[in-house]
Amino acid sequence: MIRVFVFTVCIALLLCVLLPIVPVHAQRDEGTVAAIWDFNNGDAKDASNKGVNGNFTGKPKVVDGIAGKALQFNGTKDGIKLPDSIDINTGGPYTNRTVAALFNCDDVKIDDRKQVIYEEGGATRGLVIYVHDGKLYGAGWNRAEYNWNGAWPFAEVKSKRWYHVGIVIRDGAAKVESKKFEMWLDGKRIAQEKGGQLHAHGDDIGIGHLNQNTVYHDGGGGGSDLDWFGGLIDEVLVYGSAFDEADFAELSAPLSVEAQGKFTTTWAHLKAQRSEK
Repeated sequence: MIRVFVFTVCIALLLCVLLPIVPVHAQRDEGTVAAIWDFNNGDAKDASNKGVNGNFTGKPKVVDGIAGKALQFNGTKDGIKLPDSIDINTGGPYTNRTVAALFNCDDVKIDDRKQVIYEEGGATRGLVIYVHDGKLYGAGWNRAEYNWNGAWPFAEVKSKRWYHVGIVIRDGAAKVESKKFEMWLDGKRIAQEKGGQLHAHGDDIGIGHLNQNTVYHDGGGGGSDLDWFGGLIDEVLVYGSAFDEADFAELSAPLSVEAQGKFTTTWAHLKAQRSEK
């Protein structure tokens, strides 16, 4: 009996040690991938094979990034124009959505202007990620159907430094509810705000500039071919599922290994694992 008791206690202690390291279940559903632009081939083709292939405006340079190759945008005329997609902007309503990107901005306070990393939609419904006056904003809105006026969470960022940003709609409905819109930075959730589902939003999609209309925190955002980003943008992805902590931990992994000079090999391994799923 004593041996059985000791054995049981040992097993219980072992489980207590192991349980904290059990990974959090990821929420990413590969069946909901809408597009992935990894820029590893020096173009704006969609690596997810969903056909959302972009065209350059200007001449973004292909350079070494933090996750393989990246594009360097000059801040004046370099950008990517993306076609409509039923999985991104012309379908819906979208109840779950994740947009994420790795970026490195040359000057986060240049000329007190906005610098768009990614945008979809327009003045009525849409999403946008941009830098302005030393701050990184991730925003969403749906000003028709159920009148979600929008959320613009932000975080302070520095020039010439890599960051990973994500925005998420989580279980959005046709009404404004608390904690439905999230912003993530470097693998951590930094904001939960009111939000809801996103209905079809046909204005053009862009990377590295404002392709066609958006809504900024100060009410601006009308127009086309504006607000050019200066710096590096690495992998950008859009999914129809709401990523969680484990997903963002994987996506922001290059930030933790950059200083060790191992980011190319590590990220290549992560990408290979993902492609096999």
